[in-house]
Amino acid sequence: MSDDTHVKLLIIGSGPAGYTAAVYGARAMLNPMLIQGMQPGGQLTITTEVENWPGETEIQGPDLMVKMESHARAMGAEVVTDIVTKLDLGRRPFTAECDSGARITADAVILATGAQARWLGLPSEERFKGFGVSACATCDGFFYRGREVLVVGGGNTAVEEALFLTKFASKVTLVHRRDSLRAEKILQNRLFKNPKVEIVWDHELAEVTGTEDPLGVSGAVLTSVKDGGTRRIAVDGVFIAIGHAPSSELVKDQLDLHSGGYVKVEAGSTRTSIPGVFAAGDLTDHIYRQAVTSAGMGCMAALDAEAWLAERDEAGEPDPAGAELPEQAPAG
Repeated sequence: MSDDTHVKLLIIGSGPAGYTAAVYGARAMLNPMLIQGMQPGGQLTITTEVENWPGETEIQGPDLMVKMESHARAMGAEVVTDIVTKLDLGRRPFTAECDSGARITADAVILATGAQARWLGLPSEERFKGFGVSACATCDGFFYRGREVLVVGGGNTAVEEALFLTKFASKVTLVHRRDSLRAEKILQNRLFKNPKVEIVWDHELAEVTGTEDPLGVSGAVLTSVKDGGTRRIAVDGVFIAIGHAPSSELVKDQLDLHSGGYVKVEAGSTRTSIPGVFAAGDLTDHIYRQAVTSAGMGCMAALDAEAWLAERDEAGEPDPAGAELPEQAPAG
């Protein structure tokens, strides 16, 4: 990719939404460019078994993402590994500046940057992050073979992480601040039946404890939400599984957001508050957050972008960048 490139359709982010948008965009002859970031495939690359993807009774998350990327390339999409550091949506063509120094202008943009793990914000959590504190059991679970670990959370993410960790750990303690879980019932049933799992209800993680030299986790302090009492438990690892935050930093001051940073789209579409900019996947979906719904939104975004570009072409719309130039005063 040259330092300065113009494309009709720019897709930022990969995962099911981005790759599906690339497939549909390429089929519509929009010659899309997809910038996939440093974690091609997004959250599914740190997921093990995927059992709810239609047509696959079981497939590994990374394998599914490799297939999607290959599909997008086969359809003719240009897939680039880079990071968009700045995105200007204030005028068209829209402009993206990348970490590599590349500058891309685009007639339409699809945002599919997904979401990232949330953290509790504890000083001790930050101190031991990467040294016993993790937000990815798939990434780090292997290191806790035969050891005891703690998982914080009560939704699907927490239960899935806890179940995965039972493959390695001798014991998994799940801490939840309520007296019931929010996870899907089928996941809860699996969790309750697993003999390696202990659940501590109505408690929060107050502190991660450990050694400084070498840096490592040795325990955790839990606080009761009912009476404020504390209890200490010995664990070798702490996994934070309290959900995800939308990766909307690029557009937080440019697009309308809702529900803690998710990009707001028009009902029944992927259109954002700026014409020509579309959003799909976990970046905009705070309810379903499934691979299959993200893929569906990626399809919608590409079709919305195709329709919007066609309307502009039919209307013979002038270049907005040129239209915004101030009028020159007559000479003399």
